[in-house]
Amino acid sequence: MKYNHSDPFELIQILGSITPLSLPFQERLADQIQTESHSTKDLLLRPGDVARRIYFIKEGFLRSFSIDEQGKECTSWFMGKNDLMISVYSFFTQQPAEEYIEVLENCVLQSLTWGQLQSYYADFNEGNLIGRILTEKYYILSEERSIFIRTKTPEERYKIFREKYGQIEQLTTQSNIASYLGITRETLSRIRSRLARLNFAS
Repeated sequence: MKYNHSDPFELIQILGSITPLSLPFQERLADQIQTESHSTKDLLLRPGDVARRIYFIKEGFLRSFSIDEQGKECTSWFMGKNDLMISVYSFFTQQPAEEYIEVLENCVLQSLTWGQLQSYYADFNEGNLIGRILTEKYYILSEERSIFIRTKTPEERYKIFREKYGQIEQLTTQSNIASYLGITRETLSRIRSRLARLNFAS
């Protein structure tokens, strides 16, 4: 991990898109934002750790995953440039995590701590609104994923996934993608083969 002094403007801009930020709030953010670089396969979080930071992805690609009782990896999220990445339960409750956060592509991250966010809630009206919107966002994403798994066929899931993530298959394994889609790698292989044949025929 390497720390640098990259311009915090992008993260301030992202937060400012939620609600206008006062100048004192912007100045404190600029002073406290930490920028760091990570290499592929680095782990930002492991089970048992408490998630202390919320990350803004300036560059790169990450995923979160857990390991079930059979030792199988289960991917929960993929996040890329301009996304915010956290272990939702661990960060908001400050309890030990049950998941990993892994770097899939060399990345530059900007982050703030849970404690810093709490101080923003206390000191700035807009801090409270930002905290609420972020919490709602990740609740909605979690609900959307649950509906996605329950109501879409495996082939529909894969098509939606490809539309959303584009060239992701160059960044991670078919096993990781299958676990995100809630299907086996063999099922994913059959879907990909069938779609390839249809594309070729057309």
